[in-house]
Amino acid sequence: MSDYLNKVPTLDISKYTSGNQGLVKEFSEDLGNSFNQTGFAIIKNHGLTEETTKKLYSSIQTFFELDDEKKVKYYFPELYGQRGYVIKGQEHAKGSSKGDLKEFFHIGNPAISNPKNIWPIEVDQFEEIGTDAFLTLENIGLTILEAIALFLNQDKNYFENKVKGGESIMRSIHYYPLREEDIQDGAVRAGAHGDINLITLLMGASADGLEILTKEDKWIPIISESDQLVINVGDMLERLTNKKLMSTVHRVVNPSKDQLNTSRYSIPFFMHPKPKMDLTCLENCIDDQNPKSFDDMTAGEFLEQRLREIGLKK
Repeated sequence: MSDYLNKVPTLDISKYTSGNQGLVKEFSEDLGNSFNQTGFAIIKNHGLTEETTKKLYSSIQTFFELDDEKKVKYYFPELYGQRGYVIKGQEHAKGSSKGDLKEFFHIGNPAISNPKNIWPIEVDQFEEIGTDAFLTLENIGLTILEAIALFLNQDKNYFENKVKGGESIMRSIHYYPLREEDIQDGAVRAGAHGDINLITLLMGASADGLEILTKEDKWIPIISESDQLVINVGDMLERLTNKKLMSTVHRVVNPSKDQLNTSRYSIPFFMHPKPKMDLTCLENCIDDQNPKSFDDMTAGEFLEQRLREIGLKK
């Protein structure tokens, strides 16, 4: 168990997709145990190609290099940050008043027309590249949720009709170059927080900085290869499983002083269920040792509450 406190394990998802029942069970158990102990796992052989990754990172870098007056054309406050551009300092961690030192761009499910996606005309093929990456990551996420359903002794398709074609968001983040005065009041690139959703899939970031808070109250860095995905449990899945799977607090720390003037790019994919999904704790996750910890709530109600807490909705 001590390994989980010092290092997040790397798991091979091809074991699950092999069809071999022994390997399917092994992957499901390893994934569930990692989520139980750390809230995180690193996944390899997932099917997101290097070409898709490079094209997406190139597109978002092109967008964020635009002048602010061009980027702000794609900022629509009435959408509460659910589509398009979100300006610098708009979002903050729950319980914090300091805006994070980042800007980001949101792509939602292409099957949803309200709100529909927003595509900057200044970036060639952004819609084609973004849509392809979104659908690829959604499929990988659905496979992860299948494995989690088995770990939870549910039907493997438990999550599919609750998530597929739902409210998932792909967020392209630019942690912009900093000055020393930007961080004098304790502001950071991303304050300590738990994610809102069911699970998050993080493509290899362009620089280090991601850290998680262990059960021992120690901050440890997440170290993964560029072709791997970092997966973590969100608050919705923690609620559903009555803390059997833990939503771990994590943060993105500021770089060293000699690296302050550099950019960091990161692309997390937040798997959200449809708003009507019931997040009532699963009965087989409740017992005398683990009494029910959360009030009954739908995913839509929980999202509404959290968007207000992090400053995207007033």
